[in-house]
Amino acid sequence: MSTTVERQVGGIAATPGGGAGKGAALERIVATGVVAIMRHTEAALAIEAAEALLRGGVDVVEVTLNTQGATGMIQRLTAHFGDRMLVGAGTVLTPEAVGEALGAGARFIVAPNTDPKVIGLCNQHGIPVAPGAFTPTEVVAASEMGADLIKVFPVSSVGPRYIRDLRGPLPHLPFVPTGGVNLQNAVDYIAAGAVALGAGSDLVDKGVVDRRDFAELERRARAFHDAVIQGRA
Repeated sequence: MSTTVERQVGGIAATPGGGAGKGAALERIVATGVVAIMRHTEAALAIEAAEALLRGGVDVVEVTLNTQGATGMIQRLTAHFGDRMLVGAGTVLTPEAVGEALGAGARFIVAPNTDPKVIGLCNQHGIPVAPGAFTPTEVVAASEMGADLIKVFPVSSVGPRYIRDLRGPLPHLPFVPTGGVNLQNAVDYIAAGAVALGAGSDLVDKGVVDRRDFAELERRARAFHDAVIQGRA
């Protein structure tokens, strides 16, 4: 018998695992606390890379659409893992790109910017959407447009304190800092109130994947997983 562990983070009740549906996908992203970003990952190595992430405790993967063969990667990952992994699409800039991503099987959408048409289409299809925003005005606007999560991007120049400062007047908004998140600051971002982290090259490093060092990829995933637990403690 499995034990269900629930955690309330940023207003979202998080239940590890979860099935189909928007609510379950959001819960899973928050429960895992890490979105592994596959950008320019070699398509032929995507499944092995994702298996390593999964062994390390990260079961949420975003394939950016500016990766060669991205929609095919999303299709193959979704077919291979089923409910064992939540696969979404990133760098989704247009409604047409939303359609391509959903057609490939993506179960959540991430963008570097806030486009009301992209958010509206995702809401129409019942798919979680995390648009990119930065200033207080932008993050509130994204929320009012219907964002489910807010990708605070890029955070490399401001650091974890910025998330804490945003949450001062906006404690109800679910922030996902991205762009500059690494193992040196991951704990601090979570402790500052982020509901999850967008982890790109510091987790899914192209060189690590290209040389098939999946043990190292698993180690990084485990380290990010542990950082989330530590930050929430």
